[in-house]
Amino acid sequence: MEGKKHLLSVVISVILQLFVVSGAVEVSSGGRKGTWKLLQQNTGVVAMHMALTYRNTVIMFDQTAAGPSQHRLPRRYNGKRCTRSREDLEDWSCYAHSVEYDVDGNKLRSLRLDTDPWCSSGSFLSNGTLLQTGGYGSGSKKIRYFNPCSDHQCNWKQSKQMVCFQSVTPEKDRVIIVGGTHGRNAFSYEFVPKLHSSDRSFNLTFLRNTNDPNARGNNLYPFLHLSSDGNLFIFANRDSILFNYRRNKVIKTFPRIPGGGSRNYPSSGSSVILPLDQKDRFQKVVMVCGGGASGAYEAAARGTFLKALTSCGRMVISGYRHMWKMENMPGPRIMHDMLVLPTGRILIINGAKRGCAGWKNAVSPSLQPYLYNPKKTLGRRFSVLKSTKIARMYHSSALLLPNGGVLVAGGNPNNRYTFRNVSYPTELRLQAFIPHYMDRQYHHLRPVNVSIEYSSNPYRIAYGEEFIVQFRLERRPIMEVEYSVYAPPFTTHSISMNQRLLKLRSKNTVRDAGGWMTAVLEAPPCPNVAPPGYYLLTVVNGGIPSLSQWIRFIHA
Repeated sequence: MEGKKHLLSVVISVILQLFVVSGAVEVSSGGRKGTWKLLQQNTGVVAMHMALTYRNTVIMFDQTAAGPSQHRLPRRYNGKRCTRSREDLEDWSCYAHSVEYDVDGNKLRSLRLDTDPWCSSGSFLSNGTLLQTGGYGSGSKKIRYFNPCSDHQCNWKQSKQMVCFQSVTPEKDRVIIVGGTHGRNAFSYEFVPKLHSSDRSFNLTFLRNTNDPNARGNNLYPFLHLSSDGNLFIFANRDSILFNYRRNKVIKTFPRIPGGGSRNYPSSGSSVILPLDQKDRFQKVVMVCGGGASGAYEAAARGTFLKALTSCGRMVISGYRHMWKMENMPGPRIMHDMLVLPTGRILIINGAKRGCAGWKNAVSPSLQPYLYNPKKTLGRRFSVLKSTKIARMYHSSALLLPNGGVLVAGGNPNNRYTFRNVSYPTELRLQAFIPHYMDRQYHHLRPVNVSIEYSSNPYRIAYGEEFIVQFRLERRPIMEVEYSVYAPPFTTHSISMNQRLLKLRSKNTVRDAGGWMTAVLEAPPCPNVAPPGYYLLTVVNGGIPSLSQWIRFIHA
């Protein structure tokens, strides 16, 4: 009811924090490397694609053409019963190729996919519905919707429409999709949903110019970042532009990223836009890390696996002067995931050290996550975290969980589910990487009992509106308390689509004698800065995060 205050349920979010020493990559003692926890021995379905919903569930799904999964269904999508005959045991439609993972209950349930979503894209609409586009074969022109529900009885719904590759949500419930047909011979972009039946796709010459036909494109799954000025940053292969999608016009052509090699599929580096902060008017900095060496795809076809790129580049995409500032990771990396953490640090996880993406095109898994602190000086920004024992290579993924861990799943460099007689079997184990600050020794610094007060719309906050966050600290803040909101992404193929983190301005903070803190925060000013939808809000006290809450930003 309007006029009353409403509170959201409480969940935990994540940051990572390590110390580094003068120019060298070193990790301090004291258990600051984090820990790994096995959550499920068998997810049943390879997590080629993953997305966290505001219901605290994770949607995972794989290609249907990979053969029978580990979850049998009683009936096909046409209603015909699946039997124990040899034909039905090999029929993909008698198996689930998608699951919903309940984070709080550590449980899985099967979902039905009727067409192949292999190598597709996704984005959340403002109401929390997952819009999932494209795929392979009969699925290449499909749109799928998943609307999460409280009773966990919902399932995928499908409609027909031409769709393509990497997607980003620049406007309310309208998604722009760039590329298509694995990026080959589809050098265009389009919008979903279409406003008129006559709406079409639009030519994007930049994709044609960055295509490397001898290396399977090297510009597939281009990196897309919505700039807070309303334009779209697009990076493909080694080049990048700022694009006005409303006018179909290139606004800027940025310098080529230095060094050889390529950064997009099948060379498969990764990219993030660094945190947007109201204090500096949401200055926009893009970071690109890793990728494949020149000729990696051709060499892999001959059984030779070239060392991946070690370099990362940062560039300010706002203003008028642009230059890539380069630095090196602790080691070479391809097919990795980059996640923005609530304190603004970047987790680099999964992947391999040699080769490129594709079936059996890589060796030497990257087992150690890296942590990147953009506020440190050059040469002191990277730290090495605790190693896993499970290879997460082609078709693996990772995302932040609301319970304080980083979910890590998937991995299948084989074109079918294969568990024996291969170097890297199909991987169905589900893990969580748990950062060190989740330990009890930091509880005295952790903000607790976080709640959000709504003055009008329950569970919704309009752009530019002031709202109140209350929480309790056992002792006075050790430094300035920060407030971050994080848009959970759709992750696949080393890309976290629509991922962004904003640091909100606190206009006033009061602490009473009992340790209760009341902060007046200012919502993001417009959809260009924070597209409408659900975000995770976290209070951070000296690098220690609070329990997080879901918050939704909307048009007034």
